[in-house]
Amino acid sequence: MTDTNTTDSDSTKSVVIERTFDAPMPLVWAMWTDADHFAAWYGPTGARIPVAKMDVTVGGKRHVCMEMDTPNGAMQMWFVGEYLEVSPHTRLVYTESMSNADGDVMTAGDMEMPEGMPTTTKVIVELTDRNGKTAMVMTHVGVPADSPGAQGWNMALDKLTAHITDAA
Repeated sequence: MTDTNTTDSDSTKSVVIERTFDAPMPLVWAMWTDADHFAAWYGPTGARIPVAKMDVTVGGKRHVCMEMDTPNGAMQMWFVGEYLEVSPHTRLVYTESMSNADGDVMTAGDMEMPEGMPTTTKVIVELTDRNGKTAMVMTHVGVPADSPGAQGWNMALDKLTAHITDAA
């Protein structure tokens, strides 16, 4: 997969969120790399993750389903990607593309979304020890900072904070 229409330095097309968790780095790392933990917190408020397949190795694939209730019934959004960097407990980089349930990548036009949205984006998670706590910088390249995607990330990271508290 290629990263289209994005660069790491283009902050107008990136969500950057910094959080500090009252938990050691190995636990926060597990939240991003263990499918059961990831499924417990990922997605905005109200979202469920019925499928989270994650081969967290360089070149490994991921396939995730996010499900939400709408007035018209349950709606599913599928995502696929590939792990580009895996530095245990410190740095995780993966691509993300919207897909169908079979894992076939979908374009913005296929999904009836505005044209010009990149087909593939990149998520970068950097963790640093802060005296037993973990500082995290999460950057989603290709998702504008003022977008609904940014709001969704903030809700998801609120859920992550609660899940870490429950898991600790």
